[in-house]
Amino acid sequence: MDTPSPHLPGGTWTLGDLVVTRFGYGAMQLAGPGVMGPPADHDGALAVLREAVGLGITHIDTSDAYGPRVTNQLIREALHPYPERLSVATKVGATRDAQGGWPTARRPEDLREQVHGNLASLGVETLDLVNLRMGDAQSPRPGSLTEAFGTLVDLQREGLIRHLGLSNVTAEQVAEARGIAPVVCVQNMYNLAHRHDDDLVDHLADDGIAYVPFFPLGGFTPLQSEALSRVANRRGATPMAVALAWLLRRSPNILLIPGTSSTAHLHENVTGAGLPLSDADLAELNSIGR
Repeated sequence: MDTPSPHLPGGTWTLGDLVVTRFGYGAMQLAGPGVMGPPADHDGALAVLREAVGLGITHIDTSDAYGPRVTNQLIREALHPYPERLSVATKVGATRDAQGGWPTARRPEDLREQVHGNLASLGVETLDLVNLRMGDAQSPRPGSLTEAFGTLVDLQREGLIRHLGLSNVTAEQVAEARGIAPVVCVQNMYNLAHRHDDDLVDHLADDGIAYVPFFPLGGFTPLQSEALSRVANRRGATPMAVALAWLLRRSPNILLIPGTSSTAHLHENVTGAGLPLSDADLAELNSIGR
């Protein structure tokens, strides 16, 4: 069996029985504007996916809702048959409307349809990891996920899903899901400026569960951007590089899935995530979200 690259920043993490690189790749930006329709540069999108795998990345994040179906089809075209070491994580719980919105779709029949759609578009018999997306397009919302998560557990028992995760959830929903079946990861918005999940990150780390932040650079006020820029200038790096490096330093269970449609930007992200940060850098950065 191939082993993940030892050269990527952060090393590896184990999702259930899947060993993945902590530095991964998010495929959402490969779709067209507003995550709708095909990419402007089809061949360029394929090149990014192949370069990601060529760099040793073994964790790709996607969803059949991206496009819709666009990113999954690109992943299949670029990488199928998939390398044994590659794990592809997908999401269910939302669809797309004609206006580019993200209406929720979490009834049992909706989730079954989405799982089968992901299987077909990715060209696999079993999905490595399926994240149940809760909340709405703005943020997590309170409420029970028992019926929806239970549907995915049933599909897991049928052999269609290998591992289960959660996305856009509250800490209470994480606890509720873990009372039903094992959860290998939680995917929420989290970055230097938005650290509302600090306690959840630490709690999951203690229990060996991955935390996968989306929107790794966003929501900064001018003052906060100034603090981030000061560290970036000292390090001769971009703010995004510093933000990615900080996330990897924040906790060993954090997995990165930055997205890009450019191979050059992909290399910049990988390099940036390996940026060394001093104790003084970390102290200044830690002050941003508190």
